Amino acid sequence: MKMRFLLPCLFLAVVSQATAYGQSSRGWVNLFNGKDLSGWKQLNGKAKYEVKNGEIVGTTVAGEPNSFLATQKNYGDFVLELELFVDPAMNSGIQFRSESRTDYQNGRVHGYQAEVDPSARAWSGGIYDEARRGWLYPMEINPLAKNAFKNNQWNKYKIECIGNQIRTWLNGVPTACLVDDKTPEGFIALQVHSIGKNDQPGKQIRWRNIRIQTSGIKAAPADRIFVVNTIPNYVSPLEKAQGFSLLWDGKTTKGWRGAYKKTFPAKGWAIENGELSVVKADGGESTNGGDIVTESQYAAFELKFDFRLTKGANSGVKYFVTESEGNKGSAIGLEYQVLDDEVHPDAKLGRDGNRTLASVYDLIKSKRPANVLRPIGEWNQGVLRVFPDKRVEHWLNGQKVIEYTRGSKEFLDLVAISKYKNWPNFGMAPKGHILLQDHGDRVSFRSLKIKML
Repeated sequence: MKMRFLLPCLFLAVVSQATAYGQSSRGWVNLFNGKDLSGWKQLNGKAKYEVKNGEIVGTTVAGEPNSFLATQKNYGDFVLELELFVDPAMNSGIQFRSESRTDYQNGRVHGYQAEVDPSARAWSGGIYDEARRGWLYPMEINPLAKNAFKNNQWNKYKIECIGNQIRTWLNGVPTACLVDDKTPEGFIALQVHSIGKNDQPGKQIRWRNIRIQTSGIKAAPADRIFVVNTIPNYVSPLEKAQGFSLLWDGKTTKGWRGAYKKTFPAKGWAIENGELSVVKADGGESTNGGDIVTESQYAAFELKFDFRLTKGANSGVKYFVTESEGNKGSAIGLEYQVLDDEVHPDAKLGRDGNRTLASVYDLIKSKRPANVLRPIGEWNQGVLRVFPDKRVEHWLNGQKVIEYTRGSKEFLDLVAISKYKNWPNFGMAPKGHILLQDHGDRVSFRSLKIKML
């Protein structure tokens, strides 16, 4: 992927409403003249779009696919503001930096979408990649913002795109921050979601006060919401402001060594194209290059890491590794399991699925939602949070799948019936190394980032 210059976020001051369509007030330009759909075109489905009482009204039509009312112009860097009022029983979204090309699914609209979700799921303000990669910023990442959307009221959206940084606000609440360089510019579109042939048509969404600023824009200051960053081995300015740094530099073995060793393994690991990979061997545990560990030890931290599996592969990310048990196979520690559940037999071993992907290996089964895992050969993001009060969380692609407390009765009871029952004080070290496991299968890692908690 190409790296583009990314400005840090800066909050924009509230600016007075533009006085006339096509005219600007402090750089703002109205995209809707309040009278007709000049400057817009309809794409894909045949939902009904019309102008009533100075508003754009979208109405569902049975059996129609997703419909979009798109700007005729494309926009790259901008700040967009609009208000919307949606039927609580329907779904919608605001497309931006989006495209419709004959060479992509016969013109299907695709690109970034700010979600409009009145349902109990409450993912309004999240970022979805329409007809392409799916969810990029699900709102489980930022649960405090799930209450920002108000049903049966006008809701104000703000979308800021500057360079690779994309941010959304809903009713003044920061909802999403995405660093991504897939599409640098495209149109803006108002979605009426598809409904089935047998669904009741006629549900409506209304839009008003649609305006954009493309010159003299400034990015907002850093806040504390989670940053999803898809650019490999790159710490964005906002992540730096939150305290993140690279745990692996994407190029060398600096900061890492073999478990129980003073140097990095001479074989068994490969560094290519910004990826740190286990070299395919015999599928045995620590029989080729062996595990690698950080030179530093960590107590309370947040770790982000991308991983990519090959078919049937097994690996893991371990934490609180002390290397105190002696050089016998893989080093011991709590483990975020990395596994092809569909093929590798280990997924069916253990107890009640506690060896499946994103589980605490042999202790706690991952509560993984359906379809959250991306297919074999694609990159997934894991997040591991270890708090000072001994709480631990495992996350996968923006969904929390594990939460437990080291040293609790529940934790100790699980250790007592696991393969670790004979290890004194298993998982209770005050600090330890972070480990990437060599299980003899090709597994790749990148974008390893850490901050202290």
